Amino acid sequence: MDKTSLTLNMGPSHPAMHGVIRLIVELDGELVKSSEVEIGYLHRAFEKHAEAQPWNNVVPWTDRLNYVSPLINNVAYCLAVEKLAGIELPERGKYLRVAACEISRVTDHLTCVAASAMELGAFTVFLYLVKAREYLYQLVDDLAGGRVTTSYARIGGVKADLPEGFEAKCLGIFAKVREAVRDSERLLTKNRIFMDRVDGTGVLTPEDAAAYGITGPFLRSTGVPYDVRRAHPYLVYDRLDFEVPVGSKGDNFDRYLVRLAEIEQSMRIVEACFKSMPKGLHSLDPKEFLDAFEMEDLGKAGKISELVGKTAKTCRTLEGADRDGHEHIRAGGAGSVLPPKEEVYGSIEGLMNHFEHVMWSWGLKVPAGDAYVPVEGANGELGFFVVSDGGSTPYRVRCRPPCLFTMAALPKMIDGGYVADIIATFGSVNMIAGELDR
Repeated sequence: MDKTSLTLNMGPSHPAMHGVIRLIVELDGELVKSSEVEIGYLHRAFEKHAEAQPWNNVVPWTDRLNYVSPLINNVAYCLAVEKLAGIELPERGKYLRVAACEISRVTDHLTCVAASAMELGAFTVFLYLVKAREYLYQLVDDLAGGRVTTSYARIGGVKADLPEGFEAKCLGIFAKVREAVRDSERLLTKNRIFMDRVDGTGVLTPEDAAAYGITGPFLRSTGVPYDVRRAHPYLVYDRLDFEVPVGSKGDNFDRYLVRLAEIEQSMRIVEACFKSMPKGLHSLDPKEFLDAFEMEDLGKAGKISELVGKTAKTCRTLEGADRDGHEHIRAGGAGSVLPPKEEVYGSIEGLMNHFEHVMWSWGLKVPAGDAYVPVEGANGELGFFVVSDGGSTPYRVRCRPPCLFTMAALPKMIDGGYVADIIATFGSVNMIAGELDR
């Protein structure tokens, strides 16, 4: 360092660093001469925890990776285990996973654009988009029973079928999301102040993006149309028609535009899923419903005949997890898939089967081997590499977090620019610390 430069710690207490990132920048006035990124302030040992849990019990840990789009994490992990175990999902279960992932992708992009706009002073846009996200969180809550800690995907399927009226509610909420995005675009896209902050700043070339292993909206903003859903199709993405938005300059403005365009594409994918999804739970004949405690009492009393033809009336968080929908949303096999609730509440065998899946040293036994499955996460390629030694717990779980590679390239984008540009560029990275540090 020469006498004219100043070394500055930016974070982890800086508001724009979210308490989990430290930038060490060397400044010449307001010009950034060099920078260094330090991570690790939120390390939670996800991969080590996973080695100590039965295969099914790792799913809740995945919620805590990218906690803005946890449904995608759930699906990615389950796909890796299913590939290793040779489990094939029912068709309806595949469509449900795709719809859940795309709703989660929209919430992630809304959060990124909203937070970035707020950090640049556009607080009204933040309110518009977070309000839209709130509507989507209500959808996720209806579907999974939780807004953020969802654990919706299960090895062999999903937690439950769609709750009654979900499709109509979802389409109504999409209309509100589209309105919020239009209003935000009108406020930002041609706004002189916003354009001065994002146009031409944080530029990354396609060559540098590829060299760093960057994927997702960040890579697509440079003009490279790589999308895991198209390059390596999984679930039913190869049956759905959607566009892959790309930019041209690879700057902060292009990343903003790509994410807004992807919000629309994700909503179209969900709408296509509703049209193409095979019939399931709500197409079946209604049965006589009993509360879970009633089924439990009848089972304890040995009155099994009175349980025949009855369907479990469960709380909202378990809606759709009964026998009627089970075959449509989960693979068969008591050795790998949690049983329907009627069996859990109405028979000792079902209760034992349920507990064996969640108890340590019991449950699913995955054949020895390894498998890697990539999916298109909100920030890029999210992959899980799982290794089994044939036991009831993973021998090794390795996560490929997409924003780690983008954070590695952050100095490339901010060196030579100004201190003020760091805020806009870091915001466009959409750094999620739970995914970054794991």
